[in-house]
Amino acid sequence: MHTLSPHLPGPAKLSAALLGVLLAAGCAPYLPAAPADAGVDVPAGWSQPGSGGSQPLALWWRGFGDPLLVELVDAAQRANTDLGIAQANLREARALRDAAAAGLWPTLSVSASARRSSGGGASAGSLFDAGFDAAWEPDIFGASRHGVGVAEATAQARALTLAGTEVSVAAEVATSYLQLRGSQARAAFARENLAAQEQTLQIAQWREQAGLGSSLETSQARSAVEQTRAQLPVLRASIAQTSHALAVLTGRPPAALDAQLATAAALPRAPADLALAIPAATLRQRPDVLAAEWQLRAAAERVSQADALRRPAVQLRASLAWSAATLGSIGSIDAARSLVASIGQTLFDRGRLDAQLAAQEAAFDAARQSYRARVLTALQEVEDALWALAASRDRVGALESALLSTRDAVLLANNRYTSGLIDFQTVLETQRTLLNVQDSLASAQTELATNHVRLYKAHGGGWGPAATNPGNPS
Repeated sequence: MHTLSPHLPGPAKLSAALLGVLLAAGCAPYLPAAPADAGVDVPAGWSQPGSGGSQPLALWWRGFGDPLLVELVDAAQRANTDLGIAQANLREARALRDAAAAGLWPTLSVSASARRSSGGGASAGSLFDAGFDAAWEPDIFGASRHGVGVAEATAQARALTLAGTEVSVAAEVATSYLQLRGSQARAAFARENLAAQEQTLQIAQWREQAGLGSSLETSQARSAVEQTRAQLPVLRASIAQTSHALAVLTGRPPAALDAQLATAAALPRAPADLALAIPAATLRQRPDVLAAEWQLRAAAERVSQADALRRPAVQLRASLAWSAATLGSIGSIDAARSLVASIGQTLFDRGRLDAQLAAQEAAFDAARQSYRARVLTALQEVEDALWALAASRDRVGALESALLSTRDAVLLANNRYTSGLIDFQTVLETQRTLLNVQDSLASAQTELATNHVRLYKAHGGGWGPAATNPGNPS
C-alpha cells in the first residue's frame, strides 16, 4: 500500500502520482459478449395459424365472460402467497440496488468527544474534540459501477419474476375454475343418466313381475345403476378439492369458497379472437424470457466486476479536527487538516482473483445457456399449445356429433325394448354409450377451455406493463 504525504503543495502532484500508478496497471476492463446474443434461431412464424382477432393479453381472463372467474383471478392477484413472496423479493432487490448505488458516492462522518482528567493533586482538566472525516474510493476501473449493474439487473429480473408469477397465478386460477365447472358438468350428466337408468331398472322390475322379463335383466339394470352412482362420489371429491385449491390460490382457507362455488354453472367459453404475435414479439412479452435476459446481464456485469477487482484500488481520505480545553473555544481554534491518497494493488494471491474471474466467466456461459433454454422452451410451449388447441376443437366437434346420434339411439332403443322388439342388453349398451359420450364431451370442452388458458400463458398474457425489459430499464 502506497501512501501520499498530506504535505504536497497541491493536487497536481497527487493527480500525477495517481495517474502514473493507474497507467502502470495496464489494459482496459474485460467486457463479455452482448447478453442478448444467445445464438437462438427464432422462426418467423408459428406452425399453426392464429385467428384474426385482437383479444388483449394483459387481462385475458375477462374475455371468458364469467364474472366469478374475473373475481377469483383479481382476488388471487391481490392475496396469493406466491405473489407476496415475489413482491417481497423485489423490494429486497431494489433496496440492495440502492445500497450499491450509494457506494459510488463519498462518505462523510462527524465525531465529538469530551474528557476530564485529574491526578497527583493537580486540578482537574477538560479536553473537547470535534472533527469531520470524508472518504471516497474513485471507481477508476468500474468495480463499484459494475456492482451497481449487477444489483440493477437483479432488481429488474426480480420485477419480471413477479410478473411471471402473476402470469402463472392467473393461469392456475383460471385452469382450476374451468376444471371445477367441467367436473360439475360431468356430475350433472352422471345424475341425468342415473335417473334414466333408474327408470330402466323400474321397467325391468315391472317386466319381471309381469312375467315378460327375467331376473337377469333386472340384475343387469341394477348393476348399471350402481356403476353410474359410483362415479358421483369421485366427482364430488374432485369438485371439493378444486374448490379448496381456488381458495388457497386466492389467499383464503381451503373451505372458504365451498358455498360460493357449490352452485353449478355453465363452463365458460373462451373467445375466438386471440391474435397471435410473431415468435420474436411473443418472446419480448414473456416475463420469464425477459427475466432470463436480465439474469444474463447480471452475469455479464459480474464478469466485468471480477476483472475490475484485479486492478489497483484508490482511496482518498480527508479530515478536519479540533481540540480545545473548553467547548466554546473549539470554533476559534484552527483545525488540523489532513488529506491522504492511497493506492493498493495485490501482488501475489496464488491466482485467487484470476480464479474468481474464471468462475464468473463460467457462470456467464451457464446463464447464456439458461437464457437460450428459456427461449426454446417458450417457443415450444406456444407450439404445443397451438396444436393442443386445434386437436381439442376437432375432438369437441366430433363428440358433439356423436352425442346427437347417441341420444337418438337411446330413445329408439327404449321404444323398441318397451315394444319387445329388441333385447335388454341393447338398451344397456346405448345408455352406457350415452354416459361415456357425455362424460367425454364435458372433459373435451374443459380441455378446450384450459388449452386456451395454456395458449394465453404461453403467449405471455396475464401481466401488466409495469415490468420492464432489458432495452428499457426503469
